[in-house]
Amino acid sequence: MTSPVAGARDHTRIEPRDDLRDLAGYHSPQLDVAVRLNTNESPFPPPVGFVEEWLAALAELTFNRYPDRASRELRTALGARLRQPVDRLFCANGSNEVLQTLLLTYGGHGRRALVFEPTYALHSHIARISGTDVVEAERLAGFHVDPDRAAALVHELAPSVVFVCSPNNPTGTVEARDTLEAIAGAAASSGTLVIVDEAYGEFSHWSALDLVEEACPLVVVRTYSKVWSMAALRLGFCVGPSWVVAELEKVVLPYSLAAPTQLAGVLALRHGDEMTERVELLVEERERISTALAQHDDLTVYASGANFVLVRVDGDGHALWEALLSRGVLVRDFSRWPRLENCLRITVGSPDENDALLGALADALLEVGA
Repeated sequence: MTSPVAGARDHTRIEPRDDLRDLAGYHSPQLDVAVRLNTNESPFPPPVGFVEEWLAALAELTFNRYPDRASRELRTALGARLRQPVDRLFCANGSNEVLQTLLLTYGGHGRRALVFEPTYALHSHIARISGTDVVEAERLAGFHVDPDRAAALVHELAPSVVFVCSPNNPTGTVEARDTLEAIAGAAASSGTLVIVDEAYGEFSHWSALDLVEEACPLVVVRTYSKVWSMAALRLGFCVGPSWVVAELEKVVLPYSLAAPTQLAGVLALRHGDEMTERVELLVEERERISTALAQHDDLTVYASGANFVLVRVDGDGHALWEALLSRGVLVRDFSRWPRLENCLRITVGSPDENDALLGALADALLEVGA
């Protein structure tokens, strides 16, 4: 005889929280193409020396023991490179887990996060997952944040957290120091934590790391995925006041950062000179392709301080995306996003990949008649 309980399990669907039912996941196409310029990864693999050192060191790990819960060696090495005290550093599985831990700690039911759109979609996404209300503010026409308006909103709304992405994804916009100082000043008197997402900070001409201090409620989030060619290993960190880090350590799951990842983070820092050279090359390539893209009358190219360039198509942006894809070049399609109509975001690749992009683009523009 069939159990009624078993039968119920076969036909009953358990619903998620009410506030998550209509939530869309975060997706970026992963297609098998010759030139993949859609996810802002490094076009270069890690240095051979780093890979050899890491593989050799893995043999020495005690795999039957938990990793160092405090990531002390990694935080010490990062602190030395960034000239920051160890107690101001928090490490996690990619910058997205850092953001999640910040929101689990300072967001939640009855609290609000302020974002400036258009910006990185996961700021709002993770906020909603953590039960945090999201308030959207508009950027200026050139995608910068208006410092006076931003400070006024912080005073008016007193959000628990405010996100500032600089360089901003997907626009590449770098906020001025004065803008962040204005927001941080308002936050200090409003009980607000400022989260500066610097996933692309190494490509910019300045960093909000200069603003981190114990008396300032500001945290800078960074990642190993871009500059350090370690997207597959998932390692991110933040730098903030020690009192913020202490709270994050209470919330993050125990032993969450695997020992091989911690080890990779330490060893990668020994190759800082090589990484700096790669940043310089990618910045040169960014400027080269920006100049080449601007030669097309049908494209508006936005200034970028990241490893990607945003362009707006005078025509059907999605059609141009499809035409590029048919030629083996995958870029990120934002053409149907609010505020980014007919925009495409192009990751800076290797010189050969960028040459392929520019060649395919010329043909694709002729095809779609943009």
